[in-house]
Amino acid sequence: MGVYSNMSQGYLRVTECKGAKRLLLTLSLIVGLCYLSIAGVSSADEPFTLRTVYVVNIEGTIEPGLASYVKRVVNEAENAGADAILVEVNTFGGRVDAATEIRDYILGFSGRSIAFVKGRAWSAGALITLAAEEIAMTRTASIGAAETIPKEEKQISALRGEFEATAENRGRDAKIAASMVDADIAIEGVVETGKLLTLTAQRGADLGFIDLIAASREEVLTEFGLEGAKIVEPTQNWAEKLARFLTDPTVSSLLLVLGFLGLLVEVTTPGWGVPGTVGIIALFLFFGGRLVIGLAGWGVVGLFILGFVLLFIEVFLIPGFGITGISGIISVFASLVLSFRNIREASFAISFAMVVSFLAVIVLAKRLGQSKTFGRIILKTAEHRDEGYVATPTRQEYVGKIGHTLTSMRPSGTVLVDGDRIDAVTEGDFMREGCMVEVLKAEGPRLVVRACEPGNEGGN
Repeated sequence: MGVYSNMSQGYLRVTECKGAKRLLLTLSLIVGLCYLSIAGVSSADEPFTLRTVYVVNIEGTIEPGLASYVKRVVNEAENAGADAILVEVNTFGGRVDAATEIRDYILGFSGRSIAFVKGRAWSAGALITLAAEEIAMTRTASIGAAETIPKEEKQISALRGEFEATAENRGRDAKIAASMVDADIAIEGVVETGKLLTLTAQRGADLGFIDLIAASREEVLTEFGLEGAKIVEPTQNWAEKLARFLTDPTVSSLLLVLGFLGLLVEVTTPGWGVPGTVGIIALFLFFGGRLVIGLAGWGVVGLFILGFVLLFIEVFLIPGFGITGISGIISVFASLVLSFRNIREASFAISFAMVVSFLAVIVLAKRLGQSKTFGRIILKTAEHRDEGYVATPTRQEYVGKIGHTLTSMRPSGTVLVDGDRIDAVTEGDFMREGCMVEVLKAEGPRLVVRACEPGNEGGN
């Protein structure tokens, strides 16, 4: 009995020991979870999620195709919740309307915007750079020289206002920004009257106009607290690259010139050939680039196609040139005007293309006329009377004379006048053989005759 009692007491002590261990383990687990929870709350102000920076490349000529690319990248950054966009700039400038669009996209981005001028931010490129919250430049970079083309007061005033408003929005000296556009603005110690302002990186930093001089993208991100951030650099797709090429001011003007030149040659020559085909292809490329970037809609393209179809009908189906051809030309011109942003821009571009086309026709006519190669396919030999060549007789000397028919006239046949057998036609009447006729007129080698007396034509 005593032995059993001792065993029971020992079992109870072991059971109590195991329970204590379980309790201790449970308490430790609870304390650990509480610690992790508290640590999570205390570090809420220091998120360890990876930051994201989207890179926007502004290189080459600024044109509508580039604006379309920037819009897509900024929208992607916005949708992805990116922390910042890094706008890397190296451009001599370009179209102001495209630069204004890009400026608006950058200003509208909800995150941070940083501009990094790697080479030049001239003209329209300076406006894009000013749209960013922070500006960094390499030591050899420059910004400014925003001269308008044409250099008119209206254009200067409008662009100066854009520069001033953008600089003020980002807390920069608006007068310095304005002096990049207007040569009449003088700033003591900075720029004289009559000169446009262009700042080097060091000069911009000394004036407090830029925030940083850096040698690389990594240094820029580090200085602005974005070191180690995930870099997303969307590239231009094939459509954007093609649109950028086709909407380049030089290429766009060349396409218009080729289009007008081709149509001009086809309108002034019979049939349809290579010039017209080249012209149509050039105009389709012109509209294609604008369709991709949104400058022209399908309605404008449809109007152009309608004009082309009308011209096709006029050339191949309807003899001469009339209302169909005129309507086709009007449709083509209307579609061209609607593919530009405003009537002023359209008038300048179309007038330029037309003038160059007419000059090209004149120059080509003179050059081709003297070309040996062109001379091999064009017959230049003339047949002169003094060399023994005789043209087809006009037979005007028979007009008013009397003769008679040698054959039945139905209404054509043969007549005898002054002893000569001559082909002739009546005015539409039937005549028997042997009828007396009077010659009314001569049409080349053929005479037009009528019966001398009514009722002398004969029966059916």
